[in-house]
Amino acid sequence: MAEDLSLLNLEHQLLASMYRISSELNTSLNYIESSDKILKVLHNECQLHCGMLTILDRTRDILLIKSVHSPLPNSMTEQKQVSYKVGEGIVGEVLRQGSSIVLRNLGSDLRFADKLALYDYDKPFICVPLKDTSANVIGALSAQPPNLTDANITLLTKFLDMIANLIAKNVQLAYQVESHQQRLKDERDGLRRKVRNNYSFRNLVGHTKSMRQIFEQIRLVSRWDSTVLLRGESGTGKELVANAIHYNSPRANQPFVKLNCAAMPDNLLESELFGHEKGAFTGAVKQRKGRFELADSGTIFLDEIGETSPAFQAKLLRVLQEKEFERVGGTATISVNVRIIAATNRHLEEDVANGTFREDLYYRLNVMPMYLPPLRERLQDIPELAEHMMQKLSKAQQRKLSLSDSAIRLMMTHQWPGNVRELENTLERASVLSESGVIGADLITLNQVDIGLSPGLVSSAPSPVQQVAMPSGRHDFVTTSRENIPDERERVIDALERSGWVKAKAARLLNMTPRQIAYRIQIMNIEMKQM
Repeated sequence: MAEDLSLLNLEHQLLASMYRISSELNTSLNYIESSDKILKVLHNECQLHCGMLTILDRTRDILLIKSVHSPLPNSMTEQKQVSYKVGEGIVGEVLRQGSSIVLRNLGSDLRFADKLALYDYDKPFICVPLKDTSANVIGALSAQPPNLTDANITLLTKFLDMIANLIAKNVQLAYQVESHQQRLKDERDGLRRKVRNNYSFRNLVGHTKSMRQIFEQIRLVSRWDSTVLLRGESGTGKELVANAIHYNSPRANQPFVKLNCAAMPDNLLESELFGHEKGAFTGAVKQRKGRFELADSGTIFLDEIGETSPAFQAKLLRVLQEKEFERVGGTATISVNVRIIAATNRHLEEDVANGTFREDLYYRLNVMPMYLPPLRERLQDIPELAEHMMQKLSKAQQRKLSLSDSAIRLMMTHQWPGNVRELENTLERASVLSESGVIGADLITLNQVDIGLSPGLVSSAPSPVQQVAMPSGRHDFVTTSRENIPDERERVIDALERSGWVKAKAARLLNMTPRQIAYRIQIMNIEMKQM
């Protein structure tokens, strides 16, 4: 009767301990941290002393000690560097056979490998397996009870087996979360590599002097956090340069947030950049972080900064100076560590003189100005740019595309008021019209606009006919607009001089027919020299 009463008390004690152990397992996915606390509960409350948790390392097929509870200092248990091979010791045998082992007297079993010098040879020993949902052994849980009756030892074994099942589920969940996090990390790193590759220096095309200077400036300013002001006509690639600066800087792994300041009115622009508090205005149903807050530790790109009003510029100036702001409708000051890259196609000096752009903001932005040249000033880059764009179009359309020499020559006679964006649109339009994939001069449609007009006020009327079709079986030749005559005339004269003023040789140097070069000599009023 006394023995039954003792067994009943033990069951009540174990039930109370089970609740505490379950609570510990539910508080964290770090099973190693949880197991340290669980082994302590087993030791202090359940008469299961010196608990040890070992987990299978699948790559090496050994059991590694993850947690040991020892009431006395023990250098071996603190290091936790001990491992068990399959079949080695009691723990290794549990791994091999996949079932529990219970010893009434530890010293009587020769399989025991006393690697920790922790257990009493005159007492029992219990070791139970941890199994996953497929009944595969993923570890072992062991402990040493005092000398109790067989009924008590059996009860403690069942209890330890239940604890092992709970720990096994926690271990599996931790593995799944870790695996998922690793996949997300790999995907993130892959996307970062892809983005970096997309905005690396290899994607900045050009070999002219002006573009080489731009590349050198990007390399230099990328190292530091100085504010950069990108200036140039629309379509010159300011956003591409901003991407290159960020993704080649120490902030490359941090957010890169973009905003077109001309795309929204001031009241929405303030909320978009600084965020707002719940109830700040009609429709503000919840708190929202602004672009500056989202870009913390990274870079923010403010495109079309010249289109903002002086009232908004005053609010923007404080962020640039102090790197702090308040959300719309809020009072708490928020500090951010953000690099500023701004861009504009306006003549800010004139806007400052006219009073439409704040002078103090101009000097705050104009720390490191970069002027991107229009395409008409680097026509020599067109073949390289066109080839780069054709590769992108070929990939997008999943077919091989190519440009004829006559198409390239035609494009090099155009002024490109829309700059690189116009060139890209022209090639995409031509590729759509090309059934064979070969783009000739007949598929290149060029528009003539007045480049002297202000942005947004240009004319898009089509230009006069710029190519003359020859009879069947003969080559095409391209007429030259008057504004292109000086550059083209110099190229023709240079070819004639290199060829000893022999038209046929000069035509081959320019990849033209004799008739084409003769036509140019005539319309350009070139005086032929006699050698």
